[in-house]
Amino acid sequence: MGEATVTTLEGRHQAAAHPVEDGTGRGLLRRLRTPRRPRLWFEILLIAVSYWTYSLVRNAVPEQKSEALRNADWLWDLERQLNLAFEESVNHAVNSVTWLVVGMNYYYATLHFVVTLGVLVWLYRSHPGRYAATRLVLFSTTAVALAGYYLFPLAPPRLMNGGGFIDTVVVHETWGSMASGDLKNMSNQYAAMPSMHIGWSMWCGLTVFALATVPWAKVLGLLYPAGTLVVIVATANHFWLDAVGGLLCLAFGYALATLWYGSRPYALPRAVPDDGGGGVQDGAGRFRGSPGRRGTDAAVVEADGGKNPDGSRGTGGGSTAVVGPRTPKDPDGSPTAGASARTRAPETTPRP
Repeated sequence: MGEATVTTLEGRHQAAAHPVEDGTGRGLLRRLRTPRRPRLWFEILLIAVSYWTYSLVRNAVPEQKSEALRNADWLWDLERQLNLAFEESVNHAVNSVTWLVVGMNYYYATLHFVVTLGVLVWLYRSHPGRYAATRLVLFSTTAVALAGYYLFPLAPPRLMNGGGFIDTVVVHETWGSMASGDLKNMSNQYAAMPSMHIGWSMWCGLTVFALATVPWAKVLGLLYPAGTLVVIVATANHFWLDAVGGLLCLAFGYALATLWYGSRPYALPRAVPDDGGGGVQDGAGRFRGSPGRRGTDAAVVEADGGKNPDGSRGTGGGSTAVVGPRTPKDPDGSPTAGASARTRAPETTPRP
């Protein structure tokens, strides 16, 4: 009878997991577009460098005070023509309730950063497979906002000449705002369009709403950007049209991430292997069928056909049989009692 050569499916999978890269760089591009588990040190470094770069570029944009004030007058006139110039009324109404306006001032100064970082940490821990794509949305949204600050310098309502708005931070001497006091020299005061308070808060809200599993968290996700809109208007830091600009930037971010990953960020797998090799995730969070992963106990038997006594190959040809899980055997080579043998012997007829 002919001899049989056994090749495990595991070995075939490992070979398939390392395709030959072409010379055009498409293999590298495919690897970059494959979701993979984020690395903590890289994410901390990326966030720190990105925010430093964002602050540097945003504050390096020429303030162009006179142009920013003209743009604010134009925008305010546009809202009045639309009969939607309600910011001044909201600003004065909230300012009359001290505890409310003080709370809004602190809301504006702190939650913008705290909630955004909190959602990033939650994504990193609970949704690593969706983290990179969702982070790309946030970063690209912020990047395109820089173009808006340069192309359309805009004074916030509280800095308009004769606008009648109240600077609630100055009036109530609120701590921690970058908008006034000694800290105002550290931030470009004429970069109100688009509003990243809205862009970031809507990103947080949509992310929580889409991925949270409890109803109250989904509700909070929707309330957060709505509350932020009220705050930026009531404190006279933004026109409502600045919020529209922030939403447009966010839409660009989602479009870019969807094109890059070939799927909506929230539709990607919740978790991925450390090497980004793909595979099917089961209900317990384990991956099955991933190339190169151990645990496959099947084998492929490739019969080399019958051979003549002189070693020449017979005419019966070779055949391939797939063997299931290995069957326990007794010392004499026969299958153990009760075990199911699934080996299919090659059908070959050697010629004398």
